[in-house]
Amino acid sequence: MNGAVLVAITAAIGNLLQGWDNATIAGAVLYIKREFHLQTEPTIEGLIVAMSLIGATAITTFSGPVADWLGRRPMLIISSVLYFLSGLVMLWSPNVYVLLLARLLDGFGIGLAVTLVPVYISETAPSEIRGLLNTLPQFTGSGGMFLSYCMVFWMSLMDSPKWRLMLGVLSIPSLLYFALTVFYLPESPRWLVSKGRMAEAKQVLQRLRGREDVAGEMALLVEGLGVGGDTSIEEYMIGPADELADNQEQSTEKDQIKLYGPEQGLSWVARPVTGQSTLGLVSRHGSMANQSVPLMDPLVTLFGSVHEKFPETGSMRSMLFPNMGSMFSVAEYQDKNEQWDEESLQRDGEDYGSDGGGESDDNLRSPLLSRQTSSTEKDMVPPAANGSILNMRRHSSLMQGAAGEAGSSMGIGGGWQLAWKWSEKRGKDGNKERELQRIYLHPEDAPGSRRGSVASLPVADAPEEGGFVQASALVSQSMLYSKGGKDKHPIGPAMVQPAESVAVGPSWQDLFEPGIKRALFVGVGIQILQQFSGINGVLYYTPQILEQAGVGVLLSNMGIGSESASLLISGLTTLLMLPSIGFAMRLMDVSGRRWLLLTTLPILLLSLIILVLGNIIPMGSLVHAIISTVSVVVYFCCFVMAFGPIPNILCSEIFPTRVRGLCIAVCALTFWICDIIVTYSLPVMLSSVGLAGVFGIYAIVCILSWIFVFLKVPETKGMPLEVISEFFAVGAKQAATDAKNN
Repeated sequence: MNGAVLVAITAAIGNLLQGWDNATIAGAVLYIKREFHLQTEPTIEGLIVAMSLIGATAITTFSGPVADWLGRRPMLIISSVLYFLSGLVMLWSPNVYVLLLARLLDGFGIGLAVTLVPVYISETAPSEIRGLLNTLPQFTGSGGMFLSYCMVFWMSLMDSPKWRLMLGVLSIPSLLYFALTVFYLPESPRWLVSKGRMAEAKQVLQRLRGREDVAGEMALLVEGLGVGGDTSIEEYMIGPADELADNQEQSTEKDQIKLYGPEQGLSWVARPVTGQSTLGLVSRHGSMANQSVPLMDPLVTLFGSVHEKFPETGSMRSMLFPNMGSMFSVAEYQDKNEQWDEESLQRDGEDYGSDGGGESDDNLRSPLLSRQTSSTEKDMVPPAANGSILNMRRHSSLMQGAAGEAGSSMGIGGGWQLAWKWSEKRGKDGNKERELQRIYLHPEDAPGSRRGSVASLPVADAPEEGGFVQASALVSQSMLYSKGGKDKHPIGPAMVQPAESVAVGPSWQDLFEPGIKRALFVGVGIQILQQFSGINGVLYYTPQILEQAGVGVLLSNMGIGSESASLLISGLTTLLMLPSIGFAMRLMDVSGRRWLLLTTLPILLLSLIILVLGNIIPMGSLVHAIISTVSVVVYFCCFVMAFGPIPNILCSEIFPTRVRGLCIAVCALTFWICDIIVTYSLPVMLSSVGLAGVFGIYAIVCILSWIFVFLKVPETKGMPLEVISEFFAVGAKQAATDAKNN
């Protein structure tokens, strides 16, 4: 766990450099205008600031697809190099044209960092603290702004401030970032799995999680390569086999998933039930569930039903079933599997069953499941027709330690568990075919389940006291096994097919899959609204806005000029932003992304309305300066708590692994285009409609943003990335079905 935290902090240095640059240019532009006589040239002034945004936009168009092909880590290394080169060129800058070139290079570095750091952190962080770690870029960015404002303020007190030195200092921290990305950052384990580099992915996960047994998460990463198939939502009751039989009519063996505990004779069963799960009801009746809010997306309710029934996920571990993660434990890697990857698959192909896809469980050969089992374990794996869980070990450390700790190999975060079962279906030729299905299980606090009756009891008491818990499940075809056929490898879909397909690269046609289109609508929509709420326009021009508001009056008695005063207050504003971000980091995985957005957007709106009134109603210069300063501080502090980091967090969470880079590129391209429009137009807007008009426009956008979040943005806290993608696919199909029926 500490490994994931340190890696996230290191990656977030890229955003520290972005924040440093944003604040530096905000202060330096005051002196650049004076040297190049741009007081009457607001267009050139805007271009100097916006050139980095143009560079970021240009590189974003291909950064995502290239990251899917080349990897996340190499792109972060390139980002650090671009930061360094741009700092050196800005330090030289003999004229406006060279300065514009330097700002373009700087934009290339910013574009790579801002686009890929959230993706990298999301793919390396445990789901329980993914929101916290993905808020780090916002924290480091604001920290970089504060440090830069301190430097610029100090330089502004000199007789002749040197703006080239202000901008050129960027090359120093960029060298540190380069060294860390080269010598410390590992590659994303999800990207490695998508390329079939299983041994490397396992080593990275062991380092990130601080434990040897990462078989469960490896299985999850492989399963995440297949999203959007024929997924159904089912309901199960989980508990001791004997007690569950007393509470429900006996089901056929093939409907059960057998789970095994550490004590000999202790057997647990997951048995399907119908008509009781809130999650299942929402899936089947999404349109009915939302009749009170007609325009609300059923997907929002579908996600919400999970969190309502399991409210304290993430870093606040579940009180309902904290030890459930250790129920489902696949066998650990054997020593001979250590170097298993695509190449060893080809070398060892003769070791795998060649009798038509495996008529027995022993023919299933995967690096995620043991190649060798004891006779006792084989006895615990019923024939495929029985539909039981595959290759489970009796010594699975049931109820020994909380989910996410060592030994709980199949707890995949947020209360979700990963299991498998065999099923039968008829193929196109009419013959019965076996299919291995993956099951994402999520326990619910449903009526009739005894809260905590399983989790809170000592192991010795569990058989006597018993207990059962209702669970919802997302069931679809597994990526760990292929249908039979002499020409098909038993584990083809798990390693060979994804590795080959991903190597070619995702196609733009993938963006038109229903689940991905729905996720893109959310990601692109929230990026547009974030930018047009005015944050980057206010951010880049905070010193000038405060100067125009008369903030120099506040510090005139101290002998500080208006330019230095505006820089000082800008620095103090960024300093106040840091504890606000720290508070948001604490809430991100507890209260959730959606709650933070819905809570802070009204405060943003109120601060903007006060700014409008302060610039319309006549008042003394001192009162005007105080109102403007307080409102800007409140605006910034609330923004960085939610509307600042959450759009990037959401965009890094809601797309499948195979197209994550491509989709992130689309969202980031939207972000930068809107950023350019806002930043480039702000000087003109300030001179035409004034502060009141500008903040009035931003206030209207905040209202639209709150409506969009309430109706369209689901809650993703604590959920594994693979489950989130599966939900979007299920929600899209449900919406299509509802539309067809209506």
